[in-house]
Amino acid sequence: MEDFVWANDEATAHGLAHEVIPPDPHGKIGTERFRRSLAWHIARRPGGLVALAIQYGHLRTSVSAGYAARSRDGIHDLLDVETAHATIDTVADLNADLKDGIGISGPAARRAIKAAATAPQYTGNIVTARQARQIRANPQLAVYDNPNTLLMCVYKRVRALCHRGTKDTPSLGRCFPTCANIARTDQHAAGLRRRATVLDQRAAQVPGPLGERLRSNAGRLRDLADAHYRTRTTLQDGTA
Repeated sequence: MEDFVWANDEATAHGLAHEVIPPDPHGKIGTERFRRSLAWHIARRPGGLVALAIQYGHLRTSVSAGYAARSRDGIHDLLDVETAHATIDTVADLNADLKDGIGISGPAARRAIKAAATAPQYTGNIVTARQARQIRANPQLAVYDNPNTLLMCVYKRVRALCHRGTKDTPSLGRCFPTCANIARTDQHAAGLRRRATVLDQRAAQVPGPLGERLRSNAGRLRDLADAHYRTRTTLQDGTA
């Protein structure tokens, strides 16, 4: 259970010497260290913050107290810390973008700016399990980037349309364009236009109604991008 030497066996069997895991001065790469690495990588994938909350939400209710106590801090504390770090990363990235002149729009834009402004007090600090729980419970920091729909959810449960205010985390696969929790940056708007171009290219190769549907979707994405650029605000121009 505590030895991942099988990974080296697989690498050797396939002639992938460069993928062999070298000896680690800190000891064997076992399940305790692996789950920490897994939590870190999930949390920092696109949409990973929500994925982490969903996946480990099941673990929180299914693992026993005995299992949770096997690691030094307990798996629940680990998940709280990684989720908190991912949250801080999200608001810190937004804060850096806004300071660089990136524009932001949408009904939740001002809440996003306010959340981003708190980033410096967390960035670079070592987060304890207690601090992590406080960060996770802070509604002002509930900011989720959603690259699939090219928007940012500044989550407020009572305003959420994805599940009518019955959850503590958003359902990012069910974003509604009229939701009051939406914000977009220049980067999201540029992504909308790129995606629209791809749809137009596909439409040129598809005849009939399907091609028309692709062109219609491309037009809708460009309208969203245009609306962003018409209404965007920045920190530098004093309108944010």
